Amino acid sequence: MCPAHGPGPDPAALVGRRLTGVVASWYSHEGERAADPVALWLRDDRGGCTFVATGSDWCLIVADDHPHPDVDLGEWGRLDVRDAPHETPFAPHLGRPVLATRQEHAPHTGRTAFELDFPGGTVRCESWDGDLRLTATGDPR
Repeated sequence: MCPAHGPGPDPAALVGRRLTGVVASWYSHEGERAADPVALWLRDDRGGCTFVATGSDWCLIVADDHPHPDVDLGEWGRLDVRDAPHETPFAPHLGRPVLATRQEHAPHTGRTAFELDFPGGTVRCESWDGDLRLTATGDPR
C-alpha cells in the first residue's frame, strides 16, 4: 500500500468493464507540450473513471476520480486536460473489455506498476523515475 495515497480501489473491479474513453493531462510550457501525459483517466462502460498518475513519492496512484479542468501553473506552464483516444497505448483497446489486472509494489513506495490485459494485448502503467510511463505489449487486433 502507498503510505501517502492508501491502497486505492480494487483493480479487480475493472475486470469485465469495457474501456470507452481515455482523458489525459499533459504538461506544457511556453507553448510546447510534453510528449507523454502526466496523468490519465480511463472511462468504462459502467460510468467508472479510473485515475492513473505518479505521486510526489514516485508511487503510482490509481484512484476512482474524474478529470479536472486545465490547471494554469503561472510561470511554470500549465496542465492541459483533453480527450486522448489516439494518443496513448490504450487507443487500440477502446471498446474492449478488461480481462485481468495486476499490480506491483515496492516496500517503501507502494504501488509502482499497474497492468491491464485486453483481448490481444496488455497496457502497463508505471512510475519511472517519478514520471508516468505507459507501454503496450501484444497484438491489439
